Amino acid sequence: MTEKYLAQPDLDFIAQIRSLGGETLKKCYQCATCSVACPIAPEDSPFPRKEMIAASWGLKDKLICSGDIWLCHQCGDCSDLCPRGAAPGDVLAAVRSAAITEYATPKALANAVNDPKKLPLLLGVPALWFALLALITMTAGETMTKIFDVFGVAWSHAHEGAEHVIAHSNFVSTWFVDMTFVPIATAVVIIFFLSLKNFITDIHENAVLEEKTDKTTLDYKELFQALIKVITTVLKHDKFNECESNKERATPHMMVLYAFIGLFIVTAVCGIMLYIGGLPGPYSQLNPIKWLANIAGVSLVIGSGIMIKNRLDKKDDQITSYKDWFILGVVFALGLTGMLTEMARLAHLEYISYFLYYLHLIAIFELFAFLPFSKMAHLVYRTTAMAYAEYGNRK
Repeated sequence: MTEKYLAQPDLDFIAQIRSLGGETLKKCYQCATCSVACPIAPEDSPFPRKEMIAASWGLKDKLICSGDIWLCHQCGDCSDLCPRGAAPGDVLAAVRSAAITEYATPKALANAVNDPKKLPLLLGVPALWFALLALITMTAGETMTKIFDVFGVAWSHAHEGAEHVIAHSNFVSTWFVDMTFVPIATAVVIIFFLSLKNFITDIHENAVLEEKTDKTTLDYKELFQALIKVITTVLKHDKFNECESNKERATPHMMVLYAFIGLFIVTAVCGIMLYIGGLPGPYSQLNPIKWLANIAGVSLVIGSGIMIKNRLDKKDDQITSYKDWFILGVVFALGLTGMLTEMARLAHLEYISYFLYYLHLIAIFELFAFLPFSKMAHLVYRTTAMAYAEYGNRK
């Protein structure tokens, strides 16, 4: 028997949802058209009707801790058929943004990423940092060489005796780049680990309380096995294709996803080639790793470009908030500056290539340093929620 629940409305939470793109939530009159229309909602206690009710009442504890908000892919079927224009898909997207902020640590940084007034600061810090690293690299080469000689490692990674080669390590040392991004990557992993630990515990307790699972205890081994099962679904974007509205969204999403997978492989291989094989870049265009890098880069630009165009054209009728533009802008800038950096290098435009590389580094910083706090974190949370739904037999 379901336990009694004491409703404690949170007006600040309602305001937060509205500010994140869910301003239509009060239009809902609980007709349940959305839950009936959604092709991917579970048969037992389907979304998004119960989430719309909880949102309109400001029941933060029921929403933030629910795994169901992540099973929604915001395909738009429910929003298209809603007789009141309450846009349940957009409301749930806003709730997910609030959940990302709730679980992320530190909270101040999470709030800053969602605040357009803080954007100059978020851009200014990495801009100044990489400008300083470039200054040191280009003016203190001899000093840095002596310092690195003490540790028995080479400061310069550029091709020796090849002055005509434009190597970006002559602008910002590869050491500086890796000494910046390796700690950032480590911090991101730690933040996600701590966040997911709380997230999994919360969605399990919520599922047990609302009788959405037949698992009373949490078995992490079985949960991991469930994760392996849903990876294929995520990679194929099967859930997008089950919906009728905006099926075309699956293509640009997949282009961006596979672009990042490809670029991750490129980064890992290049790191091995440099630090283990002793083979510094730039590499020949005939090198297979360059093929993968170029294909992934083009895919990233085109995929994110299509997403931006659809938002501008309002083709998918979605509400686009600042958090959407932030991550779309960062991803597009990342791909575009990366491709232009390479093109300028191949055209022997040395300082233009350096400047574009400088912008590229800032874009990389924006993406990865703020990954646990931006909309991009949905990939981690949604995948985890889908794995839990599989583990908990949520059908």
